[in-house]
Amino acid sequence: MMTLIKKSVPVLALGMAAMLSIVPVAYADEESGAQHDWAFNGQLTNITQQRSDFSAPYSGAQSLRPHGPMEETTDLTLMLGKQVWHGAEVWATAEVDQGFGFGNTLGLAGFSNGGAYKVGSNTAYLRFPKVFLRQSVDLSGQSNAVAAGPNQLAGNLAANNLVFTLGKFSVTDIFDTNSYAHDPRADFLNWTVIDAGSYDYAADSWGYTWGGALEWTQDFWTLRGGFFQLSPKPNGKIVRVNFGENSSNLELEMRPSWSGHPGKIKLLAWLNQGNMASYQDALRYGQQNNSIPAVEPVRRYGSRSGVVVNMEQELASDVGVFARASANRSDKETYEFTDVNQSLSVGMMILGDRWNRHEDIVGFALVENRISSAAQNYFAAGGLGVLIGDGQLNYAPEKIIEIFYSLNIVASTSLAFDYQHITNPAYNQDRGPVSIYGIRLHVNF
Repeated sequence: MMTLIKKSVPVLALGMAAMLSIVPVAYADEESGAQHDWAFNGQLTNITQQRSDFSAPYSGAQSLRPHGPMEETTDLTLMLGKQVWHGAEVWATAEVDQGFGFGNTLGLAGFSNGGAYKVGSNTAYLRFPKVFLRQSVDLSGQSNAVAAGPNQLAGNLAANNLVFTLGKFSVTDIFDTNSYAHDPRADFLNWTVIDAGSYDYAADSWGYTWGGALEWTQDFWTLRGGFFQLSPKPNGKIVRVNFGENSSNLELEMRPSWSGHPGKIKLLAWLNQGNMASYQDALRYGQQNNSIPAVEPVRRYGSRSGVVVNMEQELASDVGVFARASANRSDKETYEFTDVNQSLSVGMMILGDRWNRHEDIVGFALVENRISSAAQNYFAAGGLGVLIGDGQLNYAPEKIIEIFYSLNIVASTSLAFDYQHITNPAYNQDRGPVSIYGIRLHVNF
């Protein structure tokens, strides 16, 4: 019965998509910037993936299995926004989720499905992932139209401005954004393509947290600062507001142009503070107790930091390139995101103008993820991380190729075909390589 339920979900999603695709978009006048005092919009996304069989002489508790079924994730998101006073918007989001990533989202540091959370379920369930206030303050300069969209009312905003956001939302709604690689519902799917691999940003098991951010924009630069709640323990759930474990973020964005084409360069630094274990202490604990390394008994209040360089550049009106390089303090366990200490990703996106398909998109990306020698020793001795743990480790960098084609079907509806080739999954050259084939259906309404 469970298998039948899982296989029926893509068909159900297709039916829902057909109905939703004829619903008018709620935020008209988005180009004029005409002020609306409320908005209601939503989206539906289904991602279905199948992996190839691959060589694996051994497997651990958190390994990607060499043989496995097709997996899928479906999410239906509804967003309601209201202007509460001049320059201030309140947004609330309801989301219905269903499905699993491979192995319940385990076995790859660069995980293959950006729509998969760390909590999976065959049965659809309701969450309220976002509720926040955004206050915009005009400082000076020309007034520019702001297009309506998800979590954004149409209106106008001065070129120089302050924007303050407070509540529950995703840190990556504001930090480490990239026009070409950041949204698994519209562009790439791999976690370490859509986000910087070693950016251990604050998040619960679904990717959201409580906190606040301030953005100051002047001419060709923006400075952002944010303070957020970490999970009470690494990779945990957040059930109440408590900033005893916290994350501080600072990002400088500069917007140079190249031959008349816009670009962005972002420099991000972050610092996490909470109860976390060092790999050396976890190894020592395992040796003293004749067991595999364990992080929970040796966690102490400490800090972990990292940096990200994030670049995007338009080369032509229909071609853009991007790159991210990131690294973090590598002697301690990952707290929230995924088991990566250094990551480099590069890629390109091309719009379909060149073959008279303006709404179609082609994307190509390359990624290399690495872990430190301390992390290598920990995993080689059988340690478990956030997403990986083969029980043994013959180390090599994890390398990823991702290619996708997004086909526009009708207004606000697209069907994407995605391929990923992952060499040394979970940094283990004894296992893999693995090919992953995916289809994504996405509807905005």
